[in-house]
Amino acid sequence: MTQRSGGALPGPRVAMAAAAAMAAALRECAAAVGRQDAAWRAALAAWAPLLGSLAGLAAQMRAAQRLAWGGSPLGAFGDLRARLWRKQRGAAEALLEQLGGRRAELRAVRDAVGAGVAGVLRLYEERAAELGLAAALRRGPRCPSLADALEGLQDVERYYRHLYLESKLLLLRLSCDSLADMEALPQSWERILERYKEDVVQDTLLKISLFVDNQRELCCSPGS
Repeated sequence: MTQRSGGALPGPRVAMAAAAAMAAALRECAAAVGRQDAAWRAALAAWAPLLGSLAGLAAQMRAAQRLAWGGSPLGAFGDLRARLWRKQRGAAEALLEQLGGRRAELRAVRDAVGAGVAGVLRLYEERAAELGLAAALRRGPRCPSLADALEGLQDVERYYRHLYLESKLLLLRLSCDSLADMEALPQSWERILERYKEDVVQDTLLKISLFVDNQRELCCSPGS
């Protein structure tokens, strides 16, 4: 965040109004993030069973490929192998379609949170001169600064954006021609999730709540 140089320092009433506007915007954004995060977690929860089903199907397809069809009783059914492959491939494509729908849900959350965070940052840029840099950086004993809250929001936006991109790349790499990779999907997904801890969302929502509550107390205090 940058602070314009030059000119007089903002008056207390102007700075208070700017801080109140930022607190209102943060409160609204945090409420929206909380709702979006519930949708995000529901979509993520659906990935594990779908990936597990794909992995199991890939194991069956690999086993079918290794089977010596000609030397088994099944060899009497000339088109059985091809029909089984088509059925398994169709099942895999159906699972991939379901994953695509879940990915679309993740994209919707990413876009909504990104737009909300951008709006709060844009408001700060508009009111920064009125607020003053010292006020933006001021922390209390139990209260984070406005800068802390804004930085947390950017971390939240980055979390959704990066994890969505990882999910997109994971699906783009999937192919029935690479059954070994498909069979390892649950492990690949777990490694991705380990790199992106959702604690950043709850930590930021707590920061914003503390900042907003402190701002409300300041506005209601005598002489404010």
